[in-house]
Amino acid sequence: MIKVLLASTPDDPAWGLMICEEADLGSGTVYPILERLVEAGWVTRYEETGEHPGRPKRYYYELTATGQQAAREAKERKPRFFGARLGPERGTA
Repeated sequence: MIKVLLASTPDDPAWGLMICEEADLGSGTVYPILERLVEAGWVTRYEETGEHPGRPKRYYYELTATGQQAAREAKERKPRFFGARLGPERGTA
């Protein structure tokens, strides 16, 4: 899930259902985590503006500076959770 948020950009922001699909997690898992991240100040949430015919309004999620720093630290501590593979010797990639 954090990988999805790290990969999002202001021009291509992450929204709830997209995060669920990309992270291969259900909404009952993703949305409570997102709410806790918002409450902790690691993620901001904002509503879609403009037209969105035929579907509900989206809520976009973006890592804050604090969230980006925490994600970078987590990636350094637990690279396997971010898709990095460790080599067979000395734990190098």
